[in-house]
Amino acid sequence: MDETDDEPRGPVGKAFRLSAADSLSLGNALCGFLAVCILAWSAISSLQEGKGFAADPRFFGTAVVLLLIGAICDLFDGLVARKFRASAMGAELDNLADVISFGFAPAFMVVIWAGFNQQIPFLLVMVAAASVLLAGVIRLARFACVKTTSGDFMGLPIPMGAMTVVSVVLLFPPSIWTVLPIFGVAYLMVSRIEYPKPKGNLAAAVLAWMMINVACLTIWAAGLAGGDTLIKVGAIMQMTIVATIPLRVLMFKREKRKERKESESIT
Repeated sequence: MDETDDEPRGPVGKAFRLSAADSLSLGNALCGFLAVCILAWSAISSLQEGKGFAADPRFFGTAVVLLLIGAICDLFDGLVARKFRASAMGAELDNLADVISFGFAPAFMVVIWAGFNQQIPFLLVMVAAASVLLAGVIRLARFACVKTTSGDFMGLPIPMGAMTVVSVVLLFPPSIWTVLPIFGVAYLMVSRIEYPKPKGNLAAAVLAWMMINVACLTIWAAGLAGGDTLIKVGAIMQMTIVATIPLRVLMFKREKRKERKESESIT
């Protein structure tokens, strides 16, 4: 057998070359992994000291900032792939990284947030966390297989879903009632509600929103004056945006149907 038969050829060889967009996807995955490590370290340290788990701003804020950095990487990897070159592994790497940063990491955060609260059934916490993870996996799988006629996202994009789960965790103390909105976020991710893709000015607005959140979290984690207020305002705005976009899309579609019926009646 010729020794060159062991060498990859054609598309197979190209599949193992990482592009700039792939590096951003790997950065996203790394941010999610580090966020989970920081949360785990914080929980273990608190339990060893006999204090139970408390959302220490130093650890919790750092973990959320890492997830936001991962979201920024996720925003740019598609733009870089379209602008320059996408590898054969690009789409798969993107989805795998998203599962880590926006599926597993926020699910783990829910467990850390409410799993040590004796007033909440641990099974309920685990089901809520699992719903975030499974809804994210289904959302990504459907995105790879189903395309909408409008070109928008079907269901809440998983990075936005993760940030909304984080907002719930940051805004409310753990209780049975505050766990319930997490199920709502999971539903939105697997729903058929269409969310606009971040393009052009919208992409710039999304990036600015992420950077503002990073700054607010840094202030909160550092214990500076006004940090708690900034976190609350940012979390409320995040939840409001996620809740109002579907309403705006439904109103827009209703207006389109009304215009279509009026034009048909005239003709």
